Amino acid sequence: MCYKNEYQKRAHGEVEQIFRELLPEAGLHVREEQIRLCHEMLDALMKNEITLCDAGVGIGKTYAYLTACILMRKYSVLHSGYSGCDRRSVVVSTSSIALQKAIIEEYVPFLSDVLLKADLLQGELKAVVRKGKEHFVCDYRLAQRLEAVRDKNKNQAQMEALKSLRHNFDLDSVHNLSGFDRRLVCVPKFCPRECPGKAGCRYQKYLDVSKKEEVFIQICNHNYLLADAMHRMNEYRPLLADYRALVVDEAHKLPEAASQMDGRSIGREDVQEISYFLNREHKSSEGKRLQDWFNTLSMEIRKDQAGMGDDIAGKENFYFPAKCRSSLEQVRGNLSLMLKRLAGNVPYWIFRRLEEMEELFGWFLKKDTRYVLFLQPDGRGDPVFMAVSREIPRFLHDSLWDRGFPSILTSGTLKAGNGFVRTRQMTGLEKKSRVRECVAESPFCYRENCLLYIPENLKATLKGSREEAEQLAGQIRDLVCSTYGHTLVLFTSYTLMGNVQQLLRDQIPFPMVQVWRNSQEEIARFKKMENAVLFAAGSCWEGVDFPGDMVSSLIIVKLPFAVPDPIHEAQREQYRSLESYIQNVVVPDMQKKLRQGFGRAIRTEQDTCVVSILDHRAAKKGKYRGDVLDALPKCQMAEKIDEVEDFIRSRKVERYYS
Repeated sequence: MCYKNEYQKRAHGEVEQIFRELLPEAGLHVREEQIRLCHEMLDALMKNEITLCDAGVGIGKTYAYLTACILMRKYSVLHSGYSGCDRRSVVVSTSSIALQKAIIEEYVPFLSDVLLKADLLQGELKAVVRKGKEHFVCDYRLAQRLEAVRDKNKNQAQMEALKSLRHNFDLDSVHNLSGFDRRLVCVPKFCPRECPGKAGCRYQKYLDVSKKEEVFIQICNHNYLLADAMHRMNEYRPLLADYRALVVDEAHKLPEAASQMDGRSIGREDVQEISYFLNREHKSSEGKRLQDWFNTLSMEIRKDQAGMGDDIAGKENFYFPAKCRSSLEQVRGNLSLMLKRLAGNVPYWIFRRLEEMEELFGWFLKKDTRYVLFLQPDGRGDPVFMAVSREIPRFLHDSLWDRGFPSILTSGTLKAGNGFVRTRQMTGLEKKSRVRECVAESPFCYRENCLLYIPENLKATLKGSREEAEQLAGQIRDLVCSTYGHTLVLFTSYTLMGNVQQLLRDQIPFPMVQVWRNSQEEIARFKKMENAVLFAAGSCWEGVDFPGDMVSSLIIVKLPFAVPDPIHEAQREQYRSLESYIQNVVVPDMQKKLRQGFGRAIRTEQDTCVVSILDHRAAKKGKYRGDVLDALPKCQMAEKIDEVEDFIRSRKVERYYS
C-alpha cells in the first residue's frame, strides 16, 4: 500500500510541475482551479472512480483532463497493477466537431511537445478522431453518383463539392455539399462483402490506422461512443479500440445523444433515400411504391391536422391521430409483403432499413410502452415518426458505467441549483456509489467585470402578444443604445425574435444581424463588424465564442424553460405532483441553459460585459428570482438603465465608441 501512495504522490507532484512551471513557460497562465481540477480528475482515474466536474468558463478543463490521462497511463502499472503490456487507449468523447478538431490539432500536439521537452514523456502523444461511417466517402458510391449527375443541370457549387470528394475523404471538410449527395456517397451502414472497391478503400485504411497500438487518445462524438457501447452490449464487433478510461467532455449533451441512439425515426427524407438505393438495385417499382405509401400516409395526417392549422408542431399534434390508424396498418402490411419479396435480392443494409421502418410502424400501432412515440415536423412540415426510449438513464448505466472503467464527465453546466442531482438522474449515475463531484469556479472576476441588469419596470404580458414584443423591443433598444451596440440578444423563440426584429428595424442606429438555424455565415459576418447587434436563438446559447468587446452586452430575453414536448411529458409522469416535477426537472434544466447563455458574456480575463435578463419572472418579486441568482456567479446588480450606461463608460476605452 505504501508503494501505491508513493506513486500517487509522484503523479500529483508532476501535476504541480506541469501547471506551475512547464505550461507557464510555454505561455499559459497559472490557474489554481485548473490545477485543483486536474488533481481531482487524476484521483478519480487512479482510484477507478467516476467524477462529475463542473468547470467554469476559462478554467482550461481540456488541458486538465488530458494531463490527468497521461499521468494515469504513466503511473498505472506501478500504482494499480496494470500489466506493462497494457497499451489500451483513453477515449475522449465530445458533442462538437470544433472541439474534436481543436483537441487533435492544438491541445494534444502542444501538450505532447511541452512534456517531451521536459522528459516527462517517452514518446510523442498520438491521437485519432473516430467518426461514424456517414462522415466518410465511399469511393464506389461516389463514382456511381458522379456518373448519375454527369449530364444533369446540377448546382455548380454542389457539383464542385461532389467532385472534390475524389481528394477529400472526410465529408465534414467539404463545403457546399448537399445533404442528399452526402447521404448517397457516404460509407453505408452495412458494406457488402464483395464490394468492388474494397482493395483500395480509403475507409478501411483509415480504420487500420485508427486501431494501431501506438494511438493513446481516441476522440469521438457522443453518438459514436454510444454506438460502440451498443455493439459491445450486443456482442458485435466494437467500433472503438479497447480503452481503459473515458472522458466525456460537453457531458450535458450525453443524455440527448443517448435518446437519439436508443430510438428510431422515419421521415420523408429517409424514404427518398431508401427509394433511391432500391432504384440503384433495379427495384425502381418498389422504391416508387414506398414513396407513394408514405406520401399518402403523410397527406392523411396533415389532413387530420387541418383543423388545427398546417403546422404539426403543436402540443396536441405530437401524437399519431387515431383516424389514420387504418392507413398506417395498410402501409405496414404492404411493407411486410415487400420485405418477403426483397429478402436475399437486395443488399442487407437496404433490407435492414426497410425492416426498421416496419418495426417502427408496428410500435406506433401497438403503442409500445418502451418508447415515447410521437410525430415531429421536418423542414417542409411533413411528419417524422419518432420513437425515443423511456429508459435512457438505465441505458447509459448498463452500456457505460457498469463496465467498471474510470470516467470523467465534465462540462460548464453539470451543476444546477440543487447540485448534481439532475445530472446524476439523467446520466444513469443516480444510484452509483463510486461517483465523486467537483466544482471548479471560473477564474474570471465577475464581481468586477460583469453587471447583471434586471429592469425594475418589467411587467407580465400575454405570450405571443404584440404588447410582449413591444415591451421587449423598447428594453432592447434602450440597452443597445446604452452600450453603443456590441450586443448579442438571445431568444428562446424564433417567432418572437422575428417579431421584435421587425419592430426595431428602423429604431437602432447600428447594424443588425439575425441568425436562423445553422447560419454560421451570419455569425462570421457579425464578428467582422465593429459594433453590431446579433439576434440569435437555438444553438447560439452555447459553443459560440465572442471574446473582447465584440459582445459587451448580452441580453437574455426570456428565461430558457424547455418547451413542452412528448419527452418532457413522459418525465412528468414519474412525479406525484406538478410542483415536484417543476422543482426537480424544469427549474434545474432552465438553470443549466441559463448558465450556457450567460457563458457567452465573459470569454477572457479582460472582458467586461452587461448581462440583462428581460423576463419579469427574474425581477425582484418574480417567481424564479432565487433560482436565477443561484445559477449565476456573483455580479454587481442593477435595475436602472442609467447604471448600465455608467458601467460601460467606466469599463470601456475611447476606441470602443469609434
